[in-house]
Order: sequence, then structure tokens, then C-alpha cells
Amino acid sequence: MTAALIVSAPRSGAGKTTVTLGLLAALRRRGIAVRAAKAGPDYIDPAFHAAATGTASQNLDSWAMRPQLLDALMADAARNADLVLIEGAMGLFDGVPGEPGRSGAAADLAARWRTPVLLVLDVAGQSQSAAAVAAGFASHDPAVRLAGVILNRLGSERHRALAADAIARLGVPVLGAIPRDATLLLPERHLGLVQAQEHGDLAQRLTRLAEAVETHCDVDAIVKAARPLDGPGHDRGPAVSLPPPGQRVALASDAAFSFVYPHLLAAWRQAGAEIFSFSPLADAAPPDHCDVCWLPGGYPELHAGALAAAQTFRAGLARFAQTRQVHGECGGYMVLGAGLVDADGARHAMTGLLGHATSFAQRKLHLGYRAARLIAACPIGAAGARVRGHEFHHASLVERGGDAPLAELRDAQGQPVAESGSRRGNVSGTFFHVIARE
Repeated sequence: MTAALIVSAPRSGAGKTTVTLGLLAALRRRGIAVRAAKAGPDYIDPAFHAAATGTASQNLDSWAMRPQLLDALMADAARNADLVLIEGAMGLFDGVPGEPGRSGAAADLAARWRTPVLLVLDVAGQSQSAAAVAAGFASHDPAVRLAGVILNRLGSERHRALAADAIARLGVPVLGAIPRDATLLLPERHLGLVQAQEHGDLAQRLTRLAEAVETHCDVDAIVKAARPLDGPGHDRGPAVSLPPPGQRVALASDAAFSFVYPHLLAAWRQAGAEIFSFSPLADAAPPDHCDVCWLPGGYPELHAGALAAAQTFRAGLARFAQTRQVHGECGGYMVLGAGLVDADGARHAMTGLLGHATSFAQRKLHLGYRAARLIAACPIGAAGARVRGHEFHHASLVERGGDAPLAELRDAQGQPVAESGSRRGNVSGTFFHVIARE
């Protein structure tokens, strides 16, 4: 039976991703069939997981996904795997208030499938106090069990002994102690890590992480700490996250358009849809034989000049939109607008299929879950359909244009959100990323 383990931490920036990647790469080197998953809405970490394991990584979001969908996706991750390693987001218990088990926190997954948690503790700047943190996490929720801890960013052997001895007295196993090492860090930018596809030396980085985990962690004990999956509904059949937007989907895919959830693409394919990728940065137009075009999020603000100069892409997209639907999410929505102001304040003409304009020079963080009711039909769904997703961007809407709103949006607490997306003819777009139907 497939076993599972969650890698989490008290907060963001503690080293969850580097520990997870090191474990994934080390286990794969040992010949263990390991799959990865990411708790919560995240596009970037799963791409690193896929590079480390050689297989796609699932997103598991307890707020945005119905329990049946969660179970189906977990069952898919467990198929043909010896071990599923789930990386948490933020802190273990960090989520939104609301229905029990649907907060979006990694702790929801631990409780649902009775999956143990490997807690990564960044002990830089503390020693014995780490035991108090571990004690709090071990006792906070009886439904969430710690398998052990990994101490991260240790300064010396004495530092390790002080922290490890204090934690061991709690009866919590210390399964690793990784010293401070700048070569293990992955570079970041405004939305998180620099994308996996942008690292020419990713294989070497994964090797270093695997060697660090092999050297400083008890990998055998970590594998034994994982628990067989026998929680509610883990063996359910398929559940649809979102119906395909068309039979043949033209999907923008390159360094500017890379934020698309694997579970959505898998669901579309399972429903019989075909997906045809094209690159706007390579000045390619959406394939003409497709019946819908999807522009996902990504980093158009880093490539605004190239996109403005991509005349074949812009003209081809305009022709496509005359007779077929086009939808853009976040970065894709920005490109569908009239203009995009880059970080230096220079404005670049975008496709103009919608009338708004956005600015990366006037940055403001927009972050949170979104519940949407569609005002009009679009590739996300029919008029009146309800979907759940999230919003995460720094760009600001500086010109609203005159287009009709696409959706009524609320946050996770049910409060109205001003951003409503836009629609004009066959073209629609929103700043929020859809995850699943409500």
C-alpha cells in the first residue's frame, strides 16, 4: 500500500521546498517510486517536484477543492507510487476561517488522510527554544501527528546538539539536521522561486540537495515514518475539477505563460479534450484548428517588450477571437488588455482585445482565495456557474476600460472583492486563477 508523508513548517521561508526537493531526489536515487504533491494554490513548487521525481506533481487544496476531488487527486498521486510526499504551504496550520477541514491548510490534509507531518524547523537564531515550537505543533491538534522534525540552517555542531537534545526530551524524533549552506538556496523573485524551467543547472542543484539530505538526514527513518493511505475516500474514482473549455484547446505555454494546474489539464484530457501548446514569446499564433484559446498566468511583466513586438501572435489571436473564445488568467488577462506598464515605467501595447491596462510599476500585492459566480458564459463555465480559485499578483489595474464584468467575486470570508474580470465578445479574462468548480 502506498504511504504518504507531509513536509511542513511553522512558517514560510523555513526551508520546506529545499528539504522536499532533497528528499524527492534522494528517494528517486534509491529506486523508490516517489510522487509529490503541493498543499494549496501554487504553480512554481510543483514544477520543481516534477523535475525531482520525473512525474507530474498534484495540487491539493482543501478550500478550493471538494473533498471528493481531493480524494481522487490523492488517489491519482498514489497510483504506481511507493511514497507520496506532500509539501505544505506557509505554516502547517495556516488557512482561512470557515468550514472544518476546508481551511486550505496542510493540516487539513494531515487530518483527512491521517498522514504524519515532518516538521522543518529553521533554528537560525535559536537553540533550545526550538523545542517549545515543536511541542506546540505536536499538541496543537490531536488529529495532526508529527512524525519528527528536521532542523534546518544550523550554525555548528554545538548548535545542533542544543536544539536536538531539547526536542528529543519531548519524545519527538529528530530525523535530520542540515547546516546553513548558501549553495542549497534557490533564487527567488516577486511570486516565489525562479521557475524550474529557467535553471540551466537544475539537475546539479537537485544533486546537491539530495546529497545534503543523504548526509544530514536519516532517510530510512523518514521513509518508515510515512503512513499507509487509509483515510476517508482515498481510493475514490475520478472526480472532475472543471470541464474542458473546448474539444481542442490552444494553450499558451512558455516563460511568460506557465501557470496552469496539472489537475485541470489532466481533467480536460480525461474528458476527451486535446491540448495544443504554442509560444507567444516565439511569436506563434494559436493553432487555427483549435476551438478555444487559454492564456494562463505567468510573468508577462518580465517579457512585455517581446510580447508587444510579437506581431504574428497578436494578429493571430485577434483573428482567433473573431469566431472562437479566448480566456486569460492573471498574466494572460494582462496581455489581453490594451497596455502593460513594466517595472521601469515603460508602457507596452498588448493585444487590446479587452480595454483595461495594468502596471507592474505601481505594485500592490493581491493575494487570497476567491469564490466566483460567473455573470456570463466563458471558457470557465456557464452563466451562473460557481467556481473557486485564488488571486496572487503584484500588478495593479490602472485603467478599467469599458468592458462588461465577467464575475461576481468574494473572498474566503464571503466579503465582496472589487476585481470582477472583463468580457467583450468572445474574449474574457480575470486576475483570479480558477482551481475547481464549487
